[in-house]
This record gives sequence, structure tokens and C-alpha cells, in this order.
Amino acid sequence: MTIISDDPLWWPIINWERGMSYFIVASSTAVVYDWVLTFTQEFELVWRQHWSLMTVLYISVRYVGIPFYVGGVLSSIVPVSMTDASWIPVIINAMLGVIMMTRIHAMYQRSQKMLNFLVVLLLACTVATGVMTAIGNNHVLWEVLIISGISQCFDQYTNPAAMLLTHETLVPTLIWEILALCLALWIVIKHFCEVRPMPTGGDPFMVLIKGHVLDFVGFAAVSCFNIGSLSPTIMYSSSAASNMIYFGILQIVQPIQMFVLGPRLILGIREYHAKLVASSDEGTGMSTIAFQERGQVSTGDGV
Repeated sequence: MTIISDDPLWWPIINWERGMSYFIVASSTAVVYDWVLTFTQEFELVWRQHWSLMTVLYISVRYVGIPFYVGGVLSSIVPVSMTDASWIPVIINAMLGVIMMTRIHAMYQRSQKMLNFLVVLLLACTVATGVMTAIGNNHVLWEVLIISGISQCFDQYTNPAAMLLTHETLVPTLIWEILALCLALWIVIKHFCEVRPMPTGGDPFMVLIKGHVLDFVGFAAVSCFNIGSLSPTIMYSSSAASNMIYFGILQIVQPIQMFVLGPRLILGIREYHAKLVASSDEGTGMSTIAFQERGQVSTGDGV
């Protein structure tokens, strides 16, 4: 349905949408810039290696992100319904969850019990997010507003509870990422207490795990920022400027979480392993930690 109006009451909405479009362009630029910045690494560590689960996940996350955010920029210019796009974060977060699950499984020395726990937890969180998204989408009507000659596409919920449910899809993702962070921190603390650092070259396990923990902290921090957006104080803030800044920053950190942290996690591990292989004349390696889908640690192709 198309609504045409010149009512000045709509002008704050126009200003809001115009301001948010700047943040969307900034976030899209950040995703594309990171891709350009890491393309050389990607070519050497992904495209020239044997294909594995991590390769498929890397390419899927990286190359879904770019067109998704290019579409976001276009939607801020041309009125386009984004109902189908609401599934993109669900799918991407599920793939990022698999990446994190694989890393945590490796941290725990490929424990079968830990793998079973992670699979059940990730599956439950993903299914919950998918069901909540589906229910929310069933109560959405998209309307095109032509306000003072400017076209905008707005979503209107036929059921207020469905709108709240759509926002709460962030909760299962937050639960998963907080638990993943806690598991990563626990194994780091346990390893630090039990094993003394190697006198030369450092402890390969600790070098890699520190990178993991930093990435997991980033995931959890962005999720907490997402949850903060559910606060009535923020959602219904009387200050339009502060409200726009908060949600604008959210528009920037969300793509960094979904389309930058995950691929960089894989690239970081593969790069470190490649350096170990190149400088390992004495056979020094990561025999104590398997970052592959398979049992060997010879080439790093499964990372």
C-alpha cells in the first residue's frame, strides 16, 4: 500500500531515516573495506587451499555479507521490502555459531561430550531464533510512504506483540555467545594455571586461544549492545539525537560482528598455522591442539 502525504508531522521520520542511511553507508563501507584489506590473505589461505567446512563457511559469511549490505544501501534510496532479508541475520548467526563451535571443540581437545553439548545448544538457539523470526514476519505489512516527495518503505506490525517478539530474536543469540565466551575463558584460565609458558617461542596453544577469546569477547559485546536496544529508555528516548547515535552505532557494529569477526577468526588461525609450518624445521607444531575438521594437523587445510 502506498501513502502520500505532505504533513509536517512526518518530517522527524524523514530526518531519522536520512540520518540512519548515513550509518548504513558507513557500515557497508566498513564491510567492503575489510574484504579489500584481507583479500590477499583470503586468496592465499582460503582459495588456494583444499576445501573444507571452514572454507565453505568463510565464503558463505563473507560473500553473503557484501551483497546484503549493498542491498541495505539501495533500500535506503529505493523503497524495497526487506522481509526476506530478515532471515539473513538468522542464517549468518547460525554459520558463525558453527565456526565458534568448531573452535571451542578444538579448545577442549575434541571432547565428544563438549561437542554434543555445543550442538544441542546451538541448534536450540538457532531454532528459537528462526521460529521467533517467522512469527514476527507473519504480522508485518510493508507500506510505501511518499512524504514531501521522498519515498520510504516502512514495516507496520498488525500485532504489537509480534514487533516485540521480532526484537527479542536477539536473546537466543546472546545466550549462545555469552556461553561460548565463558567456555573459551574457562579453558584459557585452566590452561594458564596448569601449563607453564614454553621458554622459547611461546605456547602455541595460548597464542591461538588469546585470539579466540578476543573474537568471542567481540561477539558477546556486540550482542549486549543489541540487547541494550530493547531497553524502553533507549527505544522511546525523548532525545532523537542520542537515539539516532545509539542505533546508528548499532548499524555499524552489527555487520562487523556478522561479516568481519567470523571470517577474520578463520583467517587468523590459518595464517598462524601457515607461519608455524613455514618456520618449523624441527617439527614444532600444534600437535596438542587440532584445529581441523579431520584428525591430522599436517597442512592446516581443514582450519
